[in-house]
Parts: sequence; structure tokens; C-alpha cells
Amino acid sequence: MSNLSTAYMDLAYRPDLRILFLRWTRQTTSQELRAAYGQVLELARQEQAGRWLIDLRRRELADPPDFAWIVREVRAQLAQDVAEAGRRIAYLVTPNNAPTIQSRLTELELTTPAAVREAVAFRIFTEEHMALGWLQETE
Repeated sequence: MSNLSTAYMDLAYRPDLRILFLRWTRQTTSQELRAAYGQVLELARQEQAGRWLIDLRRRELADPPDFAWIVREVRAQLAQDVAEAGRRIAYLVTPNNAPTIQSRLTELELTTPAAVREAVAFRIFTEEHMALGWLQETE
């Protein structure tokens, strides 16, 4: 298992589940967030990990421009760097944040290139077992 912890996140790849876990431990600046996703992409590239669980329950949502960058740019990079079929990103959020982030995602998906949307599925969850179940589904 590959692990990396910083002051604001815990990152781990579980080869038994074939899932990369990113758990935020506190609020971050935009610079920290973007640096962290660089590390996530590097680990995903190394492990060829195309299924991610991103746990946001210990922090507030990213600012809209940063979230748009994740939905479009990080996803596109994942599609390019990881050959695994069935790439998926599950966002785990609190029930209070779910409507806001789902609304943002729905709006962003309208302008995200079809190739990116088709290459990497992106869904919002409020229960970890549901997110894990979706990530482990085969296509």
C-alpha cells in the first residue's frame, strides 16, 4: 500500500481494492489543493489507479474555480495518464454540502468536454459504503 500524509491530507492506494483514497484533514488554500491533486495524479500514474474516493467531510467545499479545475483538468489528466478502464471519482461529502456540490457538478458537466465526461465518471455521495460500492462495480 502506498501512503502519503501532509498537514492537510492523507493519501493512500489500496491495491486489494484497487482504489486510491484521498482524505482531507482540514481546509486548504487553493495552492495546497492544487499541489495535493498533483500528488494524487502522480500516485495514480504510478499505481495505474483509476478509481478514487475523495473524502471532503472534514473540510468545506473547494471554491468554484478550484472545483471546476478538478472536474475538468484533473479528470482529463487522469484519463490521459491511467489506462485502466472504468475510471471513476467518488466525492464523499456531508449531507449539508451535497446539494451545493451536486448543483455545481451538474452545471460544470454541461460545459465539460464529452471525451472527459466519458473517460472518467464523477459522482457525489454522502455515505462511504455507497461510494465504495460504486467504485468497485465492473462495467
